[in-house]
Amino acid sequence: MRVVRLAVGPETVGRALAAARGFADACSLEAAAADQLAVVVEEWVANILEHGRPSTASLVVMRLSLVDEGGVRLAFSDAGVAFDMRLAAPAEGPNLERGGGAGLALIRAWCEVEAYRRRGGRNRLVLRSKS
Repeated sequence: MRVVRLAVGPETVGRALAAARGFADACSLEAAAADQLAVVVEEWVANILEHGRPSTASLVVMRLSLVDEGGVRLAFSDAGVAFDMRLAAPAEGPNLERGGGAGLALIRAWCEVEAYRRRGGRNRLVLRSKS
């Protein structure tokens, strides 16, 4: 298991992505699985920062671990606005003016939501890759 604590700021997404790539390399994930993991981490952490608006004094905590048959479990904890992706309506399509809008669809396509809870002012989302 790899635990990464990320300070909220302009480098958060890049550091999360680097940690995911390093985990994939260390675990010898196949290229397609490593790429999907990277996209899921990048999209989710970007959503936390953009939509959750956590305080810059807080941390985003990411845990990555291997599970049966080469799958990956990802657990994210953040102090942003409460958000349970299981309850979010599907996006109508990408937002061509600002970019984005496809992240949740990609995450849903490639991962199962194992759990979500809000406790102590923090969100905790657990995903498991389908690959």
